[in-house]
Amino acid sequence: MKVSRYSGILAALLAVLCGCTVQSAGGGDAKGHSPVRIDLPHGPAPTRPTTSTAAGSTAPASPAPSPSAVETVPPHIVYTRGDTGTGVRELQARLRQVAWLFDGPTGTYDDLTAQAVEGFQGRRGLPRTGETDAVTWQRLVRMTHRPGKWELYLMGGQPAAAPDARCLTGRVLCINKTSRTLRWMIDGRTVSTMSVRFGAQYTPTREGVFHVYWKSRHHVSTLYHSPMPYAMFFSGGQAVHYSYDFAARGYAGGSHGCVNVRDETAIAALFAQVRNGDKVVVSW
Repeated sequence: MKVSRYSGILAALLAVLCGCTVQSAGGGDAKGHSPVRIDLPHGPAPTRPTTSTAAGSTAPASPAPSPSAVETVPPHIVYTRGDTGTGVRELQARLRQVAWLFDGPTGTYDDLTAQAVEGFQGRRGLPRTGETDAVTWQRLVRMTHRPGKWELYLMGGQPAAAPDARCLTGRVLCINKTSRTLRWMIDGRTVSTMSVRFGAQYTPTREGVFHVYWKSRHHVSTLYHSPMPYAMFFSGGQAVHYSYDFAARGYAGGSHGCVNVRDETAIAALFAQVRNGDKVVVSW
């Protein structure tokens, strides 16, 4: 009897000191385990978040919805058909790196670009939308390197450099090797601009001030036996002319010293305006 009384006193004392939960004798298990369960306190009891009501009082916050109940938000579209700019140009350059696009970069999100994106997506188990969403863009970036300037402008389209001071008077073909562009200028005004390509390492295009001394619409090189349409000769055998190779391969190739133009419409218009005796300035 004394032992039982002391046991009861000890259980009550533990409840006070340790925050125990005392269960009734009927709560014990069949194996004779103690009916007393000790819950050691680990800090204040958690409180449920509350939200303000219209009357200024607080009410329990609504439980968070389960993942299945949350509406799926479509990935953010980065680029799509009709978009233009340097970002599209980078996309196209990266697609070229992984052999999904072979034209351009042009800077315009056209049907060929959409088809390349769709093929890239399908090969990697992504939705075949043809639109460059954030997931597609991140996957492409991980697989490629940042394109350099002449990867972005492989087929031309780069902005022209400021004209050389020697180009500001008279009628001038103002050619800049740094920006790889040609300005057709009359009395300091730019009439047209176009992308150009120069001679390779062992056949460089000469720099300096020259003059057009001969025009040949259907010229064929007697040295290399290659066509040089719309040729405007300015220094020995070097001329400004249309290049089929430049039109096809861009800056992946080079000339034998001539100034190549890849836009046939542009050089046809230029050829019609340039006269023998017009100045040619080739500079860096």
